[in-house]
Amino acid sequence: MAQKESLPQRGDYRLGEWLQVRWSEVDVQQIVFNAHYLTYFDTAMAGYWRALALPYADAMAQLQGDVFLRKTAVDFHASARMEDWLEVCLRCARVGTSSIVFSGAIFCERRLLVQGELVYVFADPKTQTSRPVPPALRAVFERFEAGQAMTELRVGDWSALGEAATRVRRSVFVEEQGIAAEDELDQADASAVHTVVFNHLAQPVATARLLPGKDGTAHIGRMAVLRPLRRTGLGEQALAALERAAHDRGDNEIRLSAQRHASGFYQRLGYSEVGAPYEEVGIPHVEMSKALEFPPD
Repeated sequence: MAQKESLPQRGDYRLGEWLQVRWSEVDVQQIVFNAHYLTYFDTAMAGYWRALALPYADAMAQLQGDVFLRKTAVDFHASARMEDWLEVCLRCARVGTSSIVFSGAIFCERRLLVQGELVYVFADPKTQTSRPVPPALRAVFERFEAGQAMTELRVGDWSALGEAATRVRRSVFVEEQGIAAEDELDQADASAVHTVVFNHLAQPVATARLLPGKDGTAHIGRMAVLRPLRRTGLGEQALAALERAAHDRGDNEIRLSAQRHASGFYQRLGYSEVGAPYEEVGIPHVEMSKALEFPPD
């Protein structure tokens, strides 16, 4: 007699995306209409690309291809109900010549509700004819599923990191926020310490700079994370690296000019507002500070 296949557990997946069932997703029985589970898996796929630290459009352009959904299968075990909090989990189960197979599961309070399989094909974006999965993308999947870090952080001067930092800053400050290019780059870059976070396609995805200290006080600025990858911890990585660099050179305080909408991010990392809000390049800012205290090595 064939053994019954064991059901997936939450620990089988590195990626889990949380969402709450909404009114528009339930039927007259107050349970989720079955078609919405495919939407849940599709939403989790966006989270999977973020977890890989790949801004999807930029990554596919560099890889000269795109992924197209070829087949989905859903196996129902129990129903999700109005206002349930669901964790939608995915893992890359197999990468073939041109196919990429994802295994999915949806849990509510660790109870399995739904299993799913999504089969994608890597293909030419214009003709939609299949292409071999690029080795670089295959390696990214393997690294993630093996539990490895998906980014590399580098700290250096402008000659080493200026080109990469400029790419991120131009995308965020100039193209997204409308700041004039001549206001974004300045002479301070030449004397600053820079950090850039790279993904495993060697694409820069986050950056910041540390200006020379004065009387034990340093200034961090030009913090930028590509829009698709915000709220994934990349900003914290960049900031922590420059805080450590400031501490190691003898600074005991960090000051920065935060855009008002981002002040909560800095507050969560121990910064406090100093003084009244002000406007810079047409954007509301506020000065913030933090004492540098690190445990002994």
